[in-house]
Amino acid sequence: MAEKGKLIVLEGIDGSGKSAQYRRLCARLDQEGIPFRNIVFPRYDQDSSALIRMYLNGDFGEHPSDVNANAASIFYAVDRYASYMTDWGSEYRNGRMILSDRYTTSNAVHQGAKLPDSELPAFFDWLYDLEYVKLGLPRPDLVVYLDVDVETSMARMRRRQEKTNTKADIHEKDVHYLEACLRAGKQAAAHYGWVHVDFMKNGVIRELDEKHEEIFAIVKAVL
Repeated sequence: MAEKGKLIVLEGIDGSGKSAQYRRLCARLDQEGIPFRNIVFPRYDQDSSALIRMYLNGDFGEHPSDVNANAASIFYAVDRYASYMTDWGSEYRNGRMILSDRYTTSNAVHQGAKLPDSELPAFFDWLYDLEYVKLGLPRPDLVVYLDVDVETSMARMRRRQEKTNTKADIHEKDVHYLEACLRAGKQAAAHYGWVHVDFMKNGVIRELDEKHEEIFAIVKAVL
């Protein structure tokens, strides 16, 4: 029986620079000749993300809190389950390394934001049971959490929307929700043992290359 592959996840709140670092990491792994499969969640172009798209579009309410944390978590979990069962699961089980931009971890950050601190540990345990036990999704071998302050996050998202001529979804345009995501993300990182990478250093935004080298070293250590 083949040994399972490694599952490595990059996570962070919206505007954390995660996608840019993910692209750099993919390119670096290619350059180093390290075989891997890249996946990105949610999969907006797939039928399994229909409820996610309705939720983010505001069909169930104009504010993230209009859909409770458990219900919204299930929307995203279904998309990941469909992806695992029809796309990358066989590669992972046969030893392929999987590099994921967001994963089950995003529910802890974005849905945990809807709950008070006192309820987060129980919610984190519920998520673990839902996705890893009941749905049978693989547990990550490494989660790299990119941490950024809300002001920088909002500014980066505004620039991205202007550049791409896109509109913010119900998550991205709610500053109080982003603040709550930051709070939940820090607690999730501590609860699950994620590796923390700072966006800033001594109050100054770190260079892309500096963050990339730190992330690559963290990833290479588990391969």
